[in-house]
Amino acid sequence: MSSADNNPITLSELAGLVRELVDQALGKQSFWVIADVANHNQKNGRHYFDLIEKDAAGIAIIAKLPTRAWAEGAQKISAFKTVTGQAFTTGLKVLSLVSISYNPVYGLQLTLLDVDPNFTLGVLEKQRKDTLLRLVAENPELVRLQDGFYVTFNQGLPLPKVIQRIAVISSTVSAGLEDFQHTLDNNGFGYRFEADIYYSYVQGETNAQSIVDQFITIYKSGISYDAVVLIRGGGSQTDLLIFEQYGIARAIARFPIPVLTGIGHQKNETIADLMAHTALKTPTKVAEYLVAHNRAFADELLSLEKSILIKTQQLLARHHHLLSARKFEISMICETYLNHHKRRLQDKSQGITRLGQSLLMAQQHRLRLLSSGITGRAQLVLYGHERDLMQQRTAIIQQVKGCLEDLGTSLARYQSELELISPERLLNRGFALIKKGGKIISRGDQLAQGNEIAIILADREIKATVDEIKNYDGREVNL
Repeated sequence: MSSADNNPITLSELAGLVRELVDQALGKQSFWVIADVANHNQKNGRHYFDLIEKDAAGIAIIAKLPTRAWAEGAQKISAFKTVTGQAFTTGLKVLSLVSISYNPVYGLQLTLLDVDPNFTLGVLEKQRKDTLLRLVAENPELVRLQDGFYVTFNQGLPLPKVIQRIAVISSTVSAGLEDFQHTLDNNGFGYRFEADIYYSYVQGETNAQSIVDQFITIYKSGISYDAVVLIRGGGSQTDLLIFEQYGIARAIARFPIPVLTGIGHQKNETIADLMAHTALKTPTKVAEYLVAHNRAFADELLSLEKSILIKTQQLLARHHHLLSARKFEISMICETYLNHHKRRLQDKSQGITRLGQSLLMAQQHRLRLLSSGITGRAQLVLYGHERDLMQQRTAIIQQVKGCLEDLGTSLARYQSELELISPERLLNRGFALIKKGGKIISRGDQLAQGNEIAIILADREIKATVDEIKNYDGREVNL
């Protein structure tokens, strides 16, 4: 059969037949269709995109139709963003009302007439719940639900008292990163932070592995970071879908360094926030949190310093009082000792005087007896006896004077010895008292290295710590 017998037609005629068939069969109908948005573009208030459907694995595309939204559809898309808080863009699963048409040049096309925001919100919420359930089910040692809150391994890690070195995961071009660094570098307390930037994509669900890879890089770096900061400078709810991904959430939950998030949202928390050690709203808030954290430690040190100063002043006052009491006690003891020996010397002096007087009286009595009994002796014998008597009297007086002088000398020596051993004189001569724990130390074996001691000089009290102890025979002392 020749081609002429087939009654050939033009391509436009064939396209017209297709258009007529489509219009007759579907042109007056509209359909609610569940599909994913792909290749979205917007120009002059109009939206151009594809509606696609993937297989059960979410990999292969099994259906695809080009779609457009004109004035009515564009208004519905604007209302969709207002209700959901997220942009109508690539990667979003939607329930949309569409009509079907065929254009001889552009082929089969769909026109979006309406879009149901509640469906998309429900899908996102279901995906969120499924991800959270999976985290708990597959990682019981890392994530658990307790009293309505998610508790993770990362949340149980203690933050260092002072945070200085941090790893920051952010996009290469991010106003949020600039705000974060500016707030850290210009904090009002002069704190210095060392921030290493690990650049990553922070938008698009398919880029989740990029963030996970950076967590792995930080872990393998071997650097002892105080904290890891994950930041993004804000965006629509759809822009933040990357932080709802299972891989990122699990990486945060199990990371061995505290993770702080500042993803730039103002309303709902992402799953990444729920898994993190500390979630804050914006990158700037994260920087302010780090500064406030270090400031809290500084305030704690200042408070401790004040407490130590007050305690030290109290201890000094108490020990000064004790020292004054000891000084008074030693003075009283010395005065009592001196008075006691002075009284003893006075008693001995009086006893010697009485003894001398008794001896003189006895000798005088003897002489009187001899004188009355000897009536016939010669004057020479009397003179001899008188001379002997005078010699004896002189000897007794000399003996009494010698005794008194010896006692006076002993008294002076005792007084000198007491003055030599008085604490004030010993301290003024260069000696010192050593105290440990408020008690005077007299032997070296009462001390050990590291003991805190007080050295009491004539005009100062010195606090010191024992550094070395060695035997000493005292032969090198130069007074």
